Amino acid sequence: MTENMTLDGVVENDGTWFDPTEDSDRGRELAAVTAEHAAASDAFLVGRVTFEEMRGFWPIQKDDTTGVTDHLNRVDKYVVSRSLDDPQWEGTTVLRGGDDLEREVRALAEAPGKDIVLTGSITLAQDLLMRGLVNELRFFVYPVVLGRGRRLFPEQWSGSHLQLIEQRPIQDVALLRYRLSN
Repeated sequence: MTENMTLDGVVENDGTWFDPTEDSDRGRELAAVTAEHAAASDAFLVGRVTFEEMRGFWPIQKDDTTGVTDHLNRVDKYVVSRSLDDPQWEGTTVLRGGDDLEREVRALAEAPGKDIVLTGSITLAQDLLMRGLVNELRFFVYPVVLGRGRRLFPEQWSGSHLQLIEQRPIQDVALLRYRLSN
């Protein structure tokens, strides 16, 4: 699971603190790290709302220097939705979720291949955390305190078994990676 996050734990992007197309030294460094992570994956899992936002944005980008468009065009995409029938994005499979979510995600994880990455998709991310279906957390922590907004961790979740496996400064952003042992 990869999430962009403020110092106070907000993962909801209101458009004021995170821009995935940032064209600056920091943006280029972040894109390079994201490309490292992308190279280790061949599947992308996302909830419907985030999927629709991404579908309306990334496929139409021209001259995308971040590499995200190429990555999303290359990998298998899985969107969890009970209402979406035609994803209208080549390489996308709709998963129905609900009571079948755990079985569907475990089947993806057990299939041959590389990493499966989830980003954004706060409700789906929380559901996967609660079901013990996440084995790594990757946080890009931005030097911003919002004081409001949706946070990643549900109150009922206890992530007491987190092992720090990487910490890396990227300009004023910190990449923190944790392994979870469920």
